[in-house]
Formats: sequence, structure tokens, C-alpha cells
Amino acid sequence: MRRWVRPRVRIVGTAAVAGVVVGLAAMSALTASTGDARASEATAFALGALGLGFGVLGWSGSVLAGRSIETAQRYLDTGSDWTETDSRRAMARIAGFGAGVMTGVSVAAAAI
Repeated sequence: MRRWVRPRVRIVGTAAVAGVVVGLAAMSALTASTGDARASEATAFALGALGLGFGVLGWSGSVLAGRSIETAQRYLDTGSDWTETDSRRAMARIAGFGAGVMTGVSVAAAAI
């Protein structure tokens, strides 16, 4: 079980940590530039939610259509390196980053 969980937690976790840092920085920068902490929180949180939503939607699309796309690329001889596994991994990172941004913004808003 650990062999399966660790790599996945590392993929999403590193992106989430980066997202927390970016969320804190975004909240601070937006508040410093506008002077309105509530609007800054809403904007930065919405951007994080957009990243999370895009990542989850992309991940599910990769799962749903991944094998078909791989088969079509082999049939058409496109020479592309795209794989379902790589796509799922990338989308998991994007979703983790978005969740991290949302967490960072929430922490910054609670601290203000």
C-alpha cells in the first residue's frame, strides 16, 4: 500500500506546498496593491479554485478518454509522447497546486 500511496502523495503534496506559498504571496500582494483584504481574498481564492477545478476536470478527462487518445495517436502515427499516465500526473499537480493556493489564501485571511 505504501508503495502506491507515497508517489501520489509526493506528486500532489509538492504542488500543494508550492500553492500555499503562492497563495500567501498572492493574498499579500493583492492586499498591498488594493488595500482591500476581503476583495483580495476572494480574488486569490477564486483563482486557486479555478486551478483546482481545471485539474480535476482534466484528470477525469484523461481517465475517461486517455486510452482512446493513445490508440488514435498510434493509429495516426503522430509520434507524440502523450500518455494517459503523464496527463493524469500533470492534472493531479495542477489540482494540488490549486488546492494549495486556496489553503494559503485561507491561512492568510485568517491571520489578517
